[in-house]
Amino acid sequence: MPQKILVVDDDEDLRRMFRLTLSVAAVAVKEARGGFEAIRLLDADPPDLVILDLALPNIDGFAVWRELQAHPHTRRIPVVVVTALEAEAVTGLDVQCVLTKPVMPADLVTVVRRCLAASSGAGV
Repeated sequence: MPQKILVVDDDEDLRRMFRLTLSVAAVAVKEARGGFEAIRLLDADPPDLVILDLALPNIDGFAVWRELQAHPHTRRIPVVVVTALEAEAVTGLDVQCVLTKPVMPADLVTVVRRCLAASSGAGV
């Protein structure tokens, strides 16, 4: 069974690139355009990993991350933060995997594999 990843980003082109890249790596991808949609999907069907943009409209990625951490069934889900912000912006978040925009497909696969392996002992 392929691993499930939730991609949360308001940039449609970036979500498409992530979906296509990860599909080639045999990963099932769901997408959310913003924080509200992400939280709904996290509650309905928790993924194995979340790729999370921090600069989202309405509910930003920081709030989505806090929501993940607030619930026992989602707090252990690894998060790959994707951001164009400076590195200091993510220091308050307890995440080990960060991608800085622009993201290259090979970097995406490498970081996702590393983050999944670190959390479960197995990669993509």
